[in-house]
Formats: sequence, structure tokens, C-alpha cells
Amino acid sequence: MHSQPDSDFYAWTTESAARLRDGRVSEVDIERVAEELDDMGKNQKHALGSHLKVLVVHLLKWRYQPGLRGVSWRLSIANARDEIAELLEDSPSLATQLPEILRRRYPAARSRAALETGLALATFPAECPFSIAQLLDMEFWAE
Repeated sequence: MHSQPDSDFYAWTTESAARLRDGRVSEVDIERVAEELDDMGKNQKHALGSHLKVLVVHLLKWRYQPGLRGVSWRLSIANARDEIAELLEDSPSLATQLPEILRRRYPAARSRAALETGLALATFPAECPFSIAQLLDMEFWAE
């Protein structure tokens, strides 16, 4: 059976991996494998950005609405940090991408914090008020 990646992706990946392991490289769609590898890297970077945005949103809410601090925000912050730590553990080279990802994702986090809190967008700094070190520090709380 020769699966096509569009009809059964899982079967295609397992068959392609088996062929590569067996040295049957000529039977593998190398261009498609390369595309899938690129996509896997992009997905990891996207996941990192998504968790970073959630973390920043909740830290902004924590800082600018101290009277509403609760367990759910604390859990969200801890969970985002755990997910980020796991991604960086699995792919340490992504750590070099953090400043750029934060720069790109902060405006969306800022807007989301304004929407979720009902506070004016101008309440939140135009630039992220947290350093990468603070964001990754399990003990840091935006007091």
C-alpha cells in the first residue's frame, strides 16, 4: 500500500519513515518530507508564540487588575510557563527566537488584555513590560 499524504497522513508518515530506515530513499517523496519538516518547525514556533501570548495576557491582567486575582489566573500563568518550558526543553534553539516572538505577539496580548479586562488599551504599555527572564521565571508575579 502506498498512501498519499493528503488521503491518510499518518499512514504516509509511517510508510515514509519505514522506507527511510530501510534505505529506500528513492521511494520517498523527499520534497514533501522536507515541507513537512519545515511545517513541524513552524508549528513548534507557533505553539511557543501562542503560550507566550496567553502568559503575557494573564500577567497584564494580574498587574492591572489586582483586585480580581484568583486561582484561575494563577493556574493559567503556571500552565503557560509549563508549556513554554516543555517546548524549550524539546527544542532549545527556539529560545533564541523568544525576543522576536514576544515582539510580534505582544500587541495581540495587549489587545486581548484590554478586551478581557474592559480597561482602555492605553492602560497597558505599548512595549511589553516584562523581560524574557521574568516571563520564564516560575516565581515571578507581576505585582
